[in-house]
Amino acid sequence: MTTEDVRALSIERKIQIMEAIWEDLRERFDRSGISPQQKQLLDRRRARVREGAARLLDWDTVKGTLARP
Repeated sequence: MTTEDVRALSIERKIQIMEAIWEDLRERFDRSGISPQQKQLLDRRRARVREGAARLLDWDTVKGTLARP
């Protein structure tokens, strides 16, 4: 599927595809070989975001905060 193919899809179809991709990633993550400590850390971070104690930043925002040499 090309970028143009994706652009031609309806919003509803794009959402369906995104949901399927996220579900696949979640299942793969759950089966991945991360350690229990890593999983606990990620679970704590997710909980902080859900509770409003932390927020997610998009990559462009993060890049803008990095020190440049």
